[in-house]
Amino acid sequence: MPFQSGFEHILREREPMAPYTWLRLGGEAEYFAEPTNVDELAQLVQRCRENDTPVRLVGGGSNVLVRDEGVHGLVIHLSAAQFGQVRTDDDGLTAGGGAKLSHAISVAVRDGLAGLEQLAGIPGTIGGALHGNATCHGTDIGHGTQSATVLTHAGQIVDRSRSDFLFAYRESSLDELVILEARFDLERSEPRELTKRMQKLWIVNKAAQPLRDQRAAMLFKDPGGISAASLIDQAGLHAARVGGVELSDRNANYAVAEANATSRDMLGLMDYLREGVMQRLGVELETAIDIW
Repeated sequence: MPFQSGFEHILREREPMAPYTWLRLGGEAEYFAEPTNVDELAQLVQRCRENDTPVRLVGGGSNVLVRDEGVHGLVIHLSAAQFGQVRTDDDGLTAGGGAKLSHAISVAVRDGLAGLEQLAGIPGTIGGALHGNATCHGTDIGHGTQSATVLTHAGQIVDRSRSDFLFAYRESSLDELVILEARFDLERSEPRELTKRMQKLWIVNKAAQPLRDQRAAMLFKDPGGISAASLIDQAGLHAARVGGVELSDRNANYAVAEANATSRDMLGLMDYLREGVMQRLGVELETAIDIW
């Protein structure tokens, strides 16, 4: 049975992927689906496994570069409300993997729960933030994560506890296909003071990133003790450009795509920077963006 059978109401073919990423680059997904609930999602993933159809998940798209040639197989987008719910209680916050990280932080702050506000200004979803262990100001999202419900590549729903987790710099053992929901244990605090702290941190974070209306993405991980942006500056590469892609004048570790840019330009710029930093400083830069 073709994996599309029975899922025609949520599945499209040859879907342009550029609108689903911050860079607005790349080709089409061979198949694209927006499940309406968890059962439908699990069934679709199981069907894909039975048919050896590759599956990827796109969240906020802030950390994804789709190649010009497009994506083979199925791309799933968790746009349904069920995947983005956020709720609080006396001890913490529970958020769906499709919820925007910024929304979860705002809800926590509003309800007087401290621990996530230092991540203010980081784009993307809860699921993406956990996959990559989003980090800012010495705090990472893994620090307060107590449990998670995930969907495996086999389409099985599994509960994970704190003892199952391993978080490192921009890395996480939560590498299953989908993070359906996560629980964060947070501390009680005064909402007004939390709001002030969140706003200050948001301003600081945004000042070091490209402007909001720019099509931009962070390129490399910081290789310990020094930022990738500083290394690019030291190598004299801060003004680098390939085709329609150039480095941000606010932060040399962010690339900005112009209207005529292609994914090939972005990949070419990354190769140029990686080779230049290695040749001039002897440091190997590790890619931060997820290349499809």
